[in-house]
Amino acid sequence: MPRAKSTSTSSAARQKIVSTARAHFLAHGFRNVTMDDLAAEVGMSKKTFYAHFPSKLALVEEVMLHKIGEVESDLERITAGTAASFSETLHALLACLQKHTGEIQPAFIRDVRRDAAEVFDVIECRRAAIIKRSFTRLLSSGRKAGMIRMEVPQTLVIEMLLASTHSIMNPHKLEELNLTAKAGYSAIIDVILRGAMTSKGREEL
Repeated sequence: MPRAKSTSTSSAARQKIVSTARAHFLAHGFRNVTMDDLAAEVGMSKKTFYAHFPSKLALVEEVMLHKIGEVESDLERITAGTAASFSETLHALLACLQKHTGEIQPAFIRDVRRDAAEVFDVIECRRAAIIKRSFTRLLSSGRKAGMIRMEVPQTLVIEMLLASTHSIMNPHKLEELNLTAKAGYSAIIDVILRGAMTSKGREEL
């Protein structure tokens, strides 16, 4: 029993570290945030802090995995529902993406590009799977509702979304285009989805 309690306490401490780091990293980048500063903020000794995360890169990776996991959970909840109409699902999905991408500020994108590109590559694979699963469901329901054009292959729309996301939604390109993550996703979704929609669907968008 004491062992279970210890495990629970350790998990809570780790989660506190990740939540605190996430607030700083996504908004301000992680280059100028030291591990010692974070340890002090969560009220933890440096030894205990480093026992959870031996390096800043390990903590950055955990923050990114936590973020993508949250996005995945939210999109799964939105697109897996059967009661909502296509229009309701679409607007909920767009609001979800805007909320999550709005949290990621340019400073974080810049630091990922410079110091954690290999971590982003891992996240990108998971992101592609999320996009494919979520938008396949959305497009399928949209076709049934007469919102998505029948003559446009659904797989083609998905591939266009994946290709655009891969090409634009990466640290290097976002910085080059001077785009925020939120602006980049909004443009991709708007252009591709609007093109795949019927006139009825565009009115809903």
